[in-house]
Amino acid sequence: MREVLDAVMATWRAGGTAGLATVVRTIKSAPRPAGAALVVAPDGTVAGSVSGGCVEGAVYELAAEVVSTGVPALERYGFSDDDAFAVGLTCGGILDVFVEPVSQQTFPQLADVAATIAAHRPVAVATVIAHPDHAWLGRHLIVEPDTVAGTLGSGRADAAVADDARGLLLAGRTTVLSYGPDGERVDETTGDTDTGMAVFVASYAPPARMLIFGAIDFAAALAQQATFLGYRVTVCDARPVFATAARFPAADEVIVDWPDRYLHAQQELGAIDARTAICVLTHDPKFDVPALQVALRLNEVGYIGAMGSRRTHLDRLARLREAGLGETELAGLSSPIGLDLGARTPEETAVSIVAEIIARRWGGGGRPLTAVDGRIHHEPA
Repeated sequence: MREVLDAVMATWRAGGTAGLATVVRTIKSAPRPAGAALVVAPDGTVAGSVSGGCVEGAVYELAAEVVSTGVPALERYGFSDDDAFAVGLTCGGILDVFVEPVSQQTFPQLADVAATIAAHRPVAVATVIAHPDHAWLGRHLIVEPDTVAGTLGSGRADAAVADDARGLLLAGRTTVLSYGPDGERVDETTGDTDTGMAVFVASYAPPARMLIFGAIDFAAALAQQATFLGYRVTVCDARPVFATAARFPAADEVIVDWPDRYLHAQQELGAIDARTAICVLTHDPKFDVPALQVALRLNEVGYIGAMGSRRTHLDRLARLREAGLGETELAGLSSPIGLDLGARTPEETAVSIVAEIIARRWGGGGRPLTAVDGRIHHEPA
């Protein structure tokens, strides 16, 4: 829902009802992940996507029907070769889409959820998508680390789902959970939505961070690419003449500080986690080596890359070894940074860097898809 939240809130604040369609489950090579959403406003305008185009028309019609009737619906869309004009996914995947009417009456906590997400605080939204008692459908439970708001229909169900949702929120996972009709624990692999309850838990963790060290033109291009991918971007450099907000309009913040000192402070604050990407671009040893000493000793970090030629890389490794880093720590460094795309310009280099980060995240090999057999979409590495 994050991607269509502004559109949903516009209708919500105006007192209208929007049709919100959310991908809640995917099977095989579905084009969009769980959590992808499409919203239909009262005037018929659309924001977002649930399938990249394959079934958007059918979902649009269902959303309009749900708004009209006020009754949520769970629909499965899959590949069909019986009829060339049938509504289906040409990719061969399967996705389940839950469509609900969203208004101040059906989702009174939405404004608080939007404010929490905007403040970069973690929150999970649990929604009943299947239940033998249709009155439960579309009910929401808002779960934060220390608070719970709303109700799914009973105290027992609320307690069970809140407990599980906090675990999913901590891991940043979005998925469907299965229970008995009153929140009883069941085996998810055998949960029957005709007799039990299915709950979609959407986790809205704060955006992953990208820390870019080095206020150079490559950093400006990388900040733009990272922002496009949804990262919260920080550019840091010890030189105030270069580290200015005007030079990095795409960055969320520009910090004037020594990279190693800033990185150490962020570590102390607990502001670095397994999703954080650290990109060291100055290729100046007085900045790079101290920063990498801190970065490579972090317990959890998603990616560490450093820019420079192969000669610079070898010199950097020698300096890091002299500083006491071992081979296991050095193995966590991607240097020279980025995939081999033949990039030359700052913009092309930025694409090669984020391509490597994406490949690392999902376990991709970085080869052309024409040279790869098997599934196109990977599970998280």
